[in-house]
Amino acid sequence: MRPLLSGIIPPLVSPLSSRDEIDQAGLARLIEHVLTGGVHGLFLLGTTGEAPSLSYRLRRELIDRVTTQVAGRVPILVGITDTSFVESVRLAEHAAQAGATALVLSTPYYFPAGQTELTGYIENLVPELPLPLVLYNMPSLTKVWFDIETLIRLAAIPKIIGLKDSSGDLAYFQKAIDLKKIRPDWSIMIGPEAKLPDAMRLGGDGGVAGGGNIFPKLFVDCYNACVAGDSVRVEALQSDINALQQIYEVGKYASKYIKATKCCLSLLGICDDFMAEPFHRFRAPERERVRGILDSLSFRVSG
Repeated sequence: MRPLLSGIIPPLVSPLSSRDEIDQAGLARLIEHVLTGGVHGLFLLGTTGEAPSLSYRLRRELIDRVTTQVAGRVPILVGITDTSFVESVRLAEHAAQAGATALVLSTPYYFPAGQTELTGYIENLVPELPLPLVLYNMPSLTKVWFDIETLIRLAAIPKIIGLKDSSGDLAYFQKAIDLKKIRPDWSIMIGPEAKLPDAMRLGGDGGVAGGGNIFPKLFVDCYNACVAGDSVRVEALQSDINALQQIYEVGKYASKYIKATKCCLSLLGICDDFMAEPFHRFRAPERERVRGILDSLSFRVSG
């Protein structure tokens, strides 16, 4: 059995023009930019998409606009992580009606759930969902892991089809890969983009790479080289991916990862870099640092 999802599935940024308005022209350009780069799917309303900071109305509008423009060209995954069980279900229903392919769920945040609570929560939630579900391990932000023992139990649920792991722990990732022995149809995707080649060597199915918003072809080429076993090509592309990581060193707050990504897209003329509050776009000094990194990469990286 082959996984439903594989390849490079960028976690799409949410282009904004103001507090509760989508940068519509920017979103349209961004979608075509990443699709032209050859990506294998899109992930909406994830961490890079600033989902927890967006109104429910805006989340629904974003889903509608993306699904309409993509028009079935690639699978669309929609994040439904929320502190409210009911709101997760409502967003899932909207995503299904709009034509999304699958849903993505991390652990509820604020009150940390125990593993028994987490298992029961998902066992209760899945029957209410109209689409397949990918679990999302993001312990740095939710403060809760999907323990491997929990994943083993959840693997008994057919509607759950895989895991996106953003822990950065390759030992954990390897254990997640081992779950394919009981669920060969599961997609196991890596979050941290610089670890894509390592994850592929361990048997991963691809990456949910934030940098794919900026240089989609770079990550698609790296994925393809990994699949082909072209180690020389992988090494060269890994060098460019590592160079891109410099943008995430600009700034001092946790939001710097999204700020840097949006800043690059703004500098490339793709979309506005307005951030959902309480965050704000990079100021002029940080923007110029990002520009320097981007300029040094642009002549090496196409797409």
